[in-house]
Amino acid sequence: MSNGGAGRNGIALTERQRIAWLRLIRSDNVGPVTFRDLINHFGSAETALEMLPELSRRGGSTRAIRVASLAEAEKELAAAHRFGARFLGIGEPDYPPALRQIDGAPPLLAVKGKLSVATLPSLGVVGSRNASISGAKFAAMISRDVGRAGYSIISGLARGIDTAAHRASLDTGTIAALAGGLDQPYPPENIGLLEEITDGNGLAISEMPFGWEPRARDFPRRNRLIAGVSLGLAVVEAATRSGSLITARYAADFGRLVFAVPGSPLDPRCQGTDALLKDGAIVTTEAQDILQALAPISRVDLFTLTQAEEPDHREVGPMAAPPNKDDRATITDALGPSPVEIDDIIRHTGFSASAVYLVLLELDLAGRLHRHPGGLVSLSIGE
Repeated sequence: MSNGGAGRNGIALTERQRIAWLRLIRSDNVGPVTFRDLINHFGSAETALEMLPELSRRGGSTRAIRVASLAEAEKELAAAHRFGARFLGIGEPDYPPALRQIDGAPPLLAVKGKLSVATLPSLGVVGSRNASISGAKFAAMISRDVGRAGYSIISGLARGIDTAAHRASLDTGTIAALAGGLDQPYPPENIGLLEEITDGNGLAISEMPFGWEPRARDFPRRNRLIAGVSLGLAVVEAATRSGSLITARYAADFGRLVFAVPGSPLDPRCQGTDALLKDGAIVTTEAQDILQALAPISRVDLFTLTQAEEPDHREVGPMAAPPNKDDRATITDALGPSPVEIDDIIRHTGFSASAVYLVLLELDLAGRLHRHPGGLVSLSIGE
């Protein structure tokens, strides 16, 4: 790999690597965690692509796994180029530094706009789509003031609080996380706002393919992006069952600070935020509450990345040879429908970490493994 793309915090992918990465993440049964483990085992996306059919077969798949073709990857890259976007790898300098630290960070992000905004320390601002006037005003106020202090503001381009946060931070730097492809923004009435963001001092990001229309189940993934990019999350008006609280749970899981704006207990839009306060969220009545709490953790050097040709996020050595049939059966039998830690599988079976991880990869690519939050795994129901 050429070192010409070396930056302060990473190394640029070659175009050949970028195409291979795109093919790998678009292949069947390959999510971010599986992608990372494949790279760690085989050293490159190109080698991993070659191994997918064999791994899937050894994992017990009864049908051939679909491997994204070179033509499919080139077509999506061409679509991105026509749209004025590009794909950013997790090890590259402009990848959001806080996002790359979470488990299962997207290996590739589709991005459009001002890339330097991605490397600023970021605050997430989320809340009710059916926001009150005062709620929208407060979201705009903290977004404007925190933005002027040198932070980007990330939100989900939704109606209400999200819209207020984006508009207030257009000049200082805002990031719109999308649930669908970059060319499929939602809601339609915010298409103009998205153009203002990407044409100005802002950035749009998505981990979904171009042309992908967002579905209900895609929005939690979008919320996860918001929590992962940010150092802290401010919640302004959220009902007890809302996407904003999903984002807050992700933020807490990632070790981010959670800020909540108190509201009337008689307003359903404030019951979720009041519940967050009971659970220990930081009471937020002005931007200074956020800035004081974020100041100690907003240094860029907290999120440095060791430069590597293909980023390595877990010390798992390559396999000299795959486990034999009996060893594979022993590792598989150690699994069940209840989630378990991978380290427990290693201790229980006595096999090396590399052998266990490889068998888990085989099961994953065969569609027989279910991954749970916290790195837990189980056999898929029916296995």
